Amino acid sequence: MDNRENGSDRYRLIYDLHTHTTYSHGKGSVEDNVREAFNRKLEYIAISDHGPGHLFYGINRNDIVNLRNDIERMNVKYPKLSVKMSVEANIVEAGNGLDIKPEEFEEFDFVIAGYHYGLFGCHCVRNWLWNKGFKYGEEKLRKMNTDMVIRALRANDIAILTHPGDKGPFDIKAIAEVCAETDTLMEINTWHGHMTVEEIRIAAGVAGVKFIISSDAHTPGRVGDFKEGLARAQEAGLDLKRIVNIEEI
Repeated sequence: MDNRENGSDRYRLIYDLHTHTTYSHGKGSVEDNVREAFNRKLEYIAISDHGPGHLFYGINRNDIVNLRNDIERMNVKYPKLSVKMSVEANIVEAGNGLDIKPEEFEEFDFVIAGYHYGLFGCHCVRNWLWNKGFKYGEEKLRKMNTDMVIRALRANDIAILTHPGDKGPFDIKAIAEVCAETDTLMEINTWHGHMTVEEIRIAAGVAGVKFIISSDAHTPGRVGDFKEGLARAQEAGLDLKRIVNIEEI
């Protein structure tokens, strides 16, 4: 869709809170992402690498202090840009429902979280099979997934629920109700297809839910990418004032 047709050229992204680096699954350094955010005139950016429980590309817990040092260095080098340290925790069944322990929250400026494959204890195999077309037991799986997400939301201070609806069946309305209750932003992700137009429409029907657009950048060049997410929100009929990180120009 042309930017002039959907009006996206009338908006700018203020901040991008979901970006990855070589500390987990990203291709660029912290400074690569920060430089791109600076060039795009964002007001602040967060480095939010994958949680340490991921079997293939979670951040090493021993690297958390190094990541903090890199971020503090960037805040000195780019004083007009605020650089935040986050983590995209993985939602699981056990413990507090995340692969970040409660005592580890203080190591980050804020925590975001989402559902991913590549971990034990999160119905990973069943969801992967569902995504490949094996729909047997779908409603039971939907309930298990939804309950797992809701438990994590209520047990933790999660700033953003990343790409809701991705990688399995979920009850978006029930999750949106708890996001409103816990003041958790629902993410419209421009890398994943979620939230879809229909998911945005369902969540928007729940009073009090607020949204955020994120790039989920795994390469520096995608930092600040937002227009496809904005187009989805417009198609869903979402009041754009409910998206916290865009403004009209």
